[in-house]
Amino acid sequence: MLNMAEGMARLGALAESRVVATLGRAFADAGFELAIVGGPVRDALLGRPTHDLDFTTDARPDDILRIVTPISTAQWDIGRAFGTIGARIAGEQVEITTYRADSYDGVTRKPTVAFGDTLEDDLVRRDFTVNAMALRVPGPALVDPNGGVEDLLAGILRTPTDPQVSFGDDPLRMLRAARFSSQLEFEVDPGTVAAIEELRETIRIVSPERIQGELARLLQTRDPVRGIRLLVETGLMQQFLPEVPALRLEVDEHHHHKDVYEHSLTVLRQTIDLEAIRFPDQAPDVPLRLAALLHDIGKPSTRKLEAGGGVTFHHHDVKGARMARKRLRELRFDAATIDSVTHLIELHLRFFGYAEGAWTDAAVRRYVRDAGAELDRLHILTRADVTTRNKRKAARLAHAYDDIENRIVTLREQEEIDSIRPDLDGNEIQRILGIPPGREVGEAYRFLLDLRLDEGPLGPEEAEARLRTW
Repeated sequence: MLNMAEGMARLGALAESRVVATLGRAFADAGFELAIVGGPVRDALLGRPTHDLDFTTDARPDDILRIVTPISTAQWDIGRAFGTIGARIAGEQVEITTYRADSYDGVTRKPTVAFGDTLEDDLVRRDFTVNAMALRVPGPALVDPNGGVEDLLAGILRTPTDPQVSFGDDPLRMLRAARFSSQLEFEVDPGTVAAIEELRETIRIVSPERIQGELARLLQTRDPVRGIRLLVETGLMQQFLPEVPALRLEVDEHHHHKDVYEHSLTVLRQTIDLEAIRFPDQAPDVPLRLAALLHDIGKPSTRKLEAGGGVTFHHHDVKGARMARKRLRELRFDAATIDSVTHLIELHLRFFGYAEGAWTDAAVRRYVRDAGAELDRLHILTRADVTTRNKRKAARLAHAYDDIENRIVTLREQEEIDSIRPDLDGNEIQRILGIPPGREVGEAYRFLLDLRLDEGPLGPEEAEARLRTW
């Protein structure tokens, strides 16, 4: 709950901080206005941590650079064409942007850059009212021409202007609505939701890289499910990640199975909970969260209704991994993220097969070998994938996974299973078999590795005997 008295006190403290006070005096002495704008003002009012400081001013880029140079240790003007100058002042990185009055052609997302003359006009062109507040410095004085404080109090996301116009200017703002809804735990104004539904197809003019960036930021929030529901219910998700709304399989009253869409959202939430427990001091794990959201996307295309009311999804893990790779490439995710996500999807069922029978050392070794660098993530995803309401079944699966993790620890201590190699290397295989480098050496190597995983260390002599028999 927003307490305005406390919020204003936090704004006052922000204005008195060294970097803000230094900049405020410098711009005032030069005869220009300066204000902190956007997220830092919103977060200070809400009592949330404030991070990078964004400023806006009536000074033009050349004037900004002239003012900040004597009081900063570094400056950069990579954003000069858009009116932005960066600087490091009192150990903090800041960005200062000239008031903007951009216009859009409705065909591309790139605006025609135009500088503005007033703070109020600059604020009205921003995405949401809660991000369209400013704190004038020195002073300080809160500037809120669009009712941002009232929306903070109400927990509402609303555009400063007609949402049709706002989203028409910049369709990426529709995705940002989902992200801020999750980040701030705010509801989206009904008129704003209606505009997203109507304009959802315009997101296609936004570059895949920028869509990917907003999706990643949404997944980094504490509860991205709120935003994902908004994207699915408005049809916006269908435009760039249709595999997620496709999880809402038609329910057949004679064939009972879990709601795959709701199951996937539950797995995502449980993944985030386990991530916080196991890695409390680490940044949100986007590849892991993507894998949790997408782990069952192969189910719709592999569903088979069986006689008697059963439903199967044979090989949905392999199918889902292929689908995820294709989609993530289209969204321009980096190769490491794509490899991690698809590997996790491909392996997410492996544990359940092992859990049906007695564990063997060979099974544990293979599990570790196949998971590779994704083992810790796979532990979390596999545990999170248990959403059954059957307490006995859930307890049995939890116990089985406790067992495999304990076995991995034991085998690591005994055998260093993370770096298991055959008892003979490639050169020795070539010497023993009298063959040159090539495919046969690789096949022999895999044969020996399988023996090593199944039976443990054999020793060079026994490995050579087995190899010759092979």
